[in-house]
Amino acid sequence: MSIRTNILLRVYLAFGLIMVFALAVAVQLCRVQFVQGKKWCAMADSLSTRYVKVEAARGNIFSSDGSLLATSIPEYELHMDLLAGGIADDDTFLEKIDSLALKMSQFFGDKSASEYSRLFKDARKDSSRYELIRRNVTYQQLKQVRKFPIFNMGKYKGGLIVVQKNKRILPFKSLAARTIGYTNENVSNVVGLEGAYANYINGESGQRLMQHVAGGIWIPVNNGNDEEVEPKEGADIISTIDVNFQDVAQKALEKQLIKSDADHGVVILMEVQTGEVRAVANYTKVAPRVYKEKFNYAIAGNQDPGSTFKLASYMALIEDHKVDTSTRVNTGTYQIPGHLIKDSHGSIGVVSVKRAFEESSNSAIAYLVNNAYHNDQSQFTDHLYDWHLNEKMGLQIPGEARPVIKNPKNTSWNKKMTLPQMAYGYEMQLTPLKMLSFYNAVANNGKYISPVFVREIKRMGNTIERFQTHVINPKICSDRTLKIMQELLEGVVSEGTGKSIINNPLYKIAGKTGTAQVADANKGYKAKKQYQASFCGYFPADHPKYSLIVVINDPKGGYYAAKVAGPPFREIADKVYSSDLDMNQSTPMRYVGNTRPAKIKTGDRKAIQQVYSKLGIKPLYASNNPVTDTSNGVVADDVRYRKGLVPSVTGMGLSDALYTLGNAGYKVNVRGSGVVARQSVTGGSIIPKGSKIQIELE
Repeated sequence: MSIRTNILLRVYLAFGLIMVFALAVAVQLCRVQFVQGKKWCAMADSLSTRYVKVEAARGNIFSSDGSLLATSIPEYELHMDLLAGGIADDDTFLEKIDSLALKMSQFFGDKSASEYSRLFKDARKDSSRYELIRRNVTYQQLKQVRKFPIFNMGKYKGGLIVVQKNKRILPFKSLAARTIGYTNENVSNVVGLEGAYANYINGESGQRLMQHVAGGIWIPVNNGNDEEVEPKEGADIISTIDVNFQDVAQKALEKQLIKSDADHGVVILMEVQTGEVRAVANYTKVAPRVYKEKFNYAIAGNQDPGSTFKLASYMALIEDHKVDTSTRVNTGTYQIPGHLIKDSHGSIGVVSVKRAFEESSNSAIAYLVNNAYHNDQSQFTDHLYDWHLNEKMGLQIPGEARPVIKNPKNTSWNKKMTLPQMAYGYEMQLTPLKMLSFYNAVANNGKYISPVFVREIKRMGNTIERFQTHVINPKICSDRTLKIMQELLEGVVSEGTGKSIINNPLYKIAGKTGTAQVADANKGYKAKKQYQASFCGYFPADHPKYSLIVVINDPKGGYYAAKVAGPPFREIADKVYSSDLDMNQSTPMRYVGNTRPAKIKTGDRKAIQQVYSKLGIKPLYASNNPVTDTSNGVVADDVRYRKGLVPSVTGMGLSDALYTLGNAGYKVNVRGSGVVARQSVTGGSIIPKGSKIQIELE
């Protein structure tokens, strides 16, 4: 074969290989384009765009009277696309950017105009499409910012990108803060109502399409895609807290803690029949004369209850017919192996069981219980277990501590010492709320119920869940025993340790003082003498409406319960009694004349006057007088509104109600017809303007 032929064969072979390779490339391109095209397009899209979660506005937490305890308000982050269409041209950008910088500086005052101008120009050089220019902007501020130069060009031309955030606020600041609670994404434990009902309050998150741009930034894309989902607002929690009673409780507790220089303290106010907690305060000393809510001692502060536990000890003795109120018993001291039990105020001689209870004799109750049950010690502890004092109450908020009530089967049970010391509230662990609930059962004619913190859950004004009172024990003891215990508790205040400070001649209070030495967690009782002063009871004693406990831990100076826990108990009880019309009814209005007053709708005074004038009826505006002569005219009350508060529209017709609430800045949902019978947020409440209020007409 010639050299020329050999060269031609090599050329043809190379050309053939090239054609085969080209054909293979073409085939692969077709495969990628037509067969795998969707796969690779989707991958490209996923690298440049994605859906991100949009946080829902959290539901509100209301007090029992409709006041707003916790709510979410919108806050905004302002970003800017420095390459937006309206400023794409450099001349336009430079012409207007200094004006925008000046307005931003004047409005927010956080940077000078030159600093803002430099920020915008540097971001422009970096071709930033999503430059952060301001955080924590309110809605009112946002409305003004939209009017600034460049931004007033519109959403796309002006380059302003607004990202909404939801900020949680407490309108009453520290009021019931620990009970309201909080959530923290970085902490696993939940606190208070916010944590316990997060599934309701949080609502349902939405999703928004975001696009990846230069610099690793993701910006929102508004393309109207059906896959974008608007977030669903959370449900509202209607708590049992009364803001007025809560305020009273916190102030009384804080005042006494400062006066006593105590370590911490607790107050809980509960409604007897329903178990609804009206107020709960937990304060811890953080600095001299400064107390904050840091720990929920009410439900998690397990300690020896001390003499308040004597209620259970005497109840067991009387229920088993071991003693009666006239039984005589020695006071002062009682010797048990290894320990001499002493009465802190010394001996008052040989007295009746009634008197021993009133004067809170430790030696008397230790002797009575030990003498009655020493041969069958489980008979005593069986009562405590039958009353469920050893069990959690299943509260609606997290963090409840498990009570510690020993029995003879426990390895730590000492046959010679444990029983007499349990008799006056030692060698056990109970929370203040657990102790209060037991006293509440005595006030509630023996019906032991679990405390309630949440009344119902609502969404858009409609109830989606209502909580009923949980009965722990329908009858803790016989009616005979119950009556005796009620009389003993009244005697403590009228004749015993609570007489000088807690007794009020205007209404009856029943309860028990408790002074207990607090053990150090590591060194026991002997390390450093610390005391806990408490008073637990209920009022009015003849028709109980509220139960109340006050606990002051490690007070300096005096530590006896009556002098330390008594004053805040009396202050809270007095203020609650004076403000609750069910217990303290004012003189009812009496009508003198030939007719009852005409039934009218609440409305605008001028309009009513005009109607009365046309009809020849004389309106009266003196109905504050308890005696009103209706022969002289028709009684009418002025309805006054305070700016910033929700108006009360109960009794109004629809048009007046819509006018009144609309003028106050609220959105209104209406159900029914006739006259306004109920409104979802009560008059006098403080909620942000623009909030929705539902009114029901009947």
